[in-house]
Amino acid sequence: MASILKVDTITGVSTAGSIAVTGEGNSTTTNLQQGLIKSWVNLNGTSTIATRDSFNVGSLTDNGTGDYSINFSNNMSNGNYSITSGVNNYEGASDNRFFMFIKGAGSHDWSTIATGSYRTISTDVDNGLNAIDSSLVSKSVQGDLA
Repeated sequence: MASILKVDTITGVSTAGSIAVTGEGNSTTTNLQQGLIKSWVNLNGTSTIATRDSFNVGSLTDNGTGDYSINFSNNMSNGNYSITSGVNNYEGASDNRFFMFIKGAGSHDWSTIATGSYRTISTDVDNGLNAIDSSLVSKSVQGDLA
C-alpha cells in the first residue's frame, strides 16, 4: 500500500539543515541539501534582457552584447559553486556551435566567482568567439547557500 506524506517543513534530527536520503541499491546515502539546485534562470538575452522564470535570482545586469550578470536573491556560501549553462541559436547563425564563458568578479578575472552573482558571456564559435545576444539563455547553480 502506498503512503502519502504531507508536510510543510523537513528538518534533520542531528543537524537541522542536513537530511540523508538512501540512494539506489540501499547501500549509500546522499545529503538532500547538497543535491538541490540552488538557483536557476531562463532569460531572454536580446534587446532589453528579461527573466522568463527563475528561482533565487534577484536581478539581471546587461553588461553589453551577450554579456550578462545574474545576481542571487540569497548568496552562495563561497565562490566554489558549479554553474550549468545552455544557450540557443541566434538569428542569422549558420549552426548551433556556441559557448558560454563564466566570468569572475574582476574586469579580466576568469578565476574568482562572487558569492552574490556571476557573469556569463555567450559567444559564437564560428565567428572568432565574438559575443552574441541569445534569445534563450538558461543557467542553473549547484553548491552551498550562505
